[in-house]
Amino acid sequence: MTTDFVAKKDYFSPMHTAEHVLNQTMVRLFGCARSKNAHIEKNKSKCDYFLSAAPTQAQIEQVQRQVNEVLAQHLPVRAQTLPRLEAARIAGLDMSKLPADAGDMLRVVFIGDYDACPCIGAHVQNTAQVGRFMISSWDYADGRLRIRFKLEDCVPQESQHS
Repeated sequence: MTTDFVAKKDYFSPMHTAEHVLNQTMVRLFGCARSKNAHIEKNKSKCDYFLSAAPTQAQIEQVQRQVNEVLAQHLPVRAQTLPRLEAARIAGLDMSKLPADAGDMLRVVFIGDYDACPCIGAHVQNTAQVGRFMISSWDYADGRLRIRFKLEDCVPQESQHS
């Protein structure tokens, strides 16, 4: 953990960490890319995914169940600054959202062995702090799945630097 890190995005850290777990869950269940369009807020958030077919209600329930199973594992959340070439060797690491001026050193956030993602936002220190992930609604149109979600029973805290 870098002690002098200042988050460049003012996300609510439990919700932002849940977004990372949701993204990896979508990649694993549907083989899609991570969300390219997300709106992360303290009370409710949304992420868009591009799929070739609409998911079933059972698949949406599976997403919620799997995200909660991962969160319940109490996985450590840590950030590590790595050279870009070293980060590129991490299996499954998606660097497609990096801005052109990202530089040669990247901050990669790891959620246990479940997810690794370059990120400039604040996160909790452990998935136990996130609480219960709840999909409040979803819709599918023109190849875009929008998932709206909230958290219940998250541990109130100040933003963490991990």
